[in-house]
Amino acid sequence: MGGISEEVYPALQDAYPQMTTGRPAVFFDRDGTLNEEVEFLTVPEQMRLIPGAGRAVRAVNENGFLALVISNQSGIAGGLFTEADLIPIHAKFRQELGASGARIDRIYYCPHHPTTGIPPYRADCDCRKPRPGMLRRAEEEMGVDLSRSYVIGDRIGDVLAGRNAGAKGILVLTGYGTSSVAECREQGVVPDYIAPSVAEAVNFILNERKGVPTENV
Repeated sequence: MGGISEEVYPALQDAYPQMTTGRPAVFFDRDGTLNEEVEFLTVPEQMRLIPGAGRAVRAVNENGFLALVISNQSGIAGGLFTEADLIPIHAKFRQELGASGARIDRIYYCPHHPTTGIPPYRADCDCRKPRPGMLRRAEEEMGVDLSRSYVIGDRIGDVLAGRNAGAKGILVLTGYGTSSVAECREQGVVPDYIAPSVAEAVNFILNERKGVPTENV
């Protein structure tokens, strides 16, 4: 297995290289946040980055944060694609980000669904967002300081996953973000920030780190 920037891990796997850096991280949802939402992305040709995504990830790289992806991939449990199918998809993903000088330090995904598929994929796991298992796994393996970390995503589950792990949750209005705003209001969930896209979300993070206030949308 290659260096950390080349590694992709399912959340159910048990053995990983360990790090103890104590660094803050930005956890990015994948679909609808970094790349365009296509319901179930099953082939590399469907991978298209949202404008500004590469620049946003590069800014995270350049400012001392780990850049991590946490993604629910229940299409695996549903038999729409396999874990092996993710390899070329994520290769294209990294290639597209790399064109902007951006790097993802590690990708985590949850292949489970609580009611769909067969074992081991049909499982009431701790890694499917909004549960914090993928963040906790990154805390253990990469020494992430969750109290200084952020989750950026387009669903209420992303915001709650961050909150459940002690990190801040930012909602973006790309992907399912617009409908998620209404869902947050209905459920009394208040994101730490709402941003038009991942680029503005990262700007908020960097400004907050400097103590510069940013107006919410």
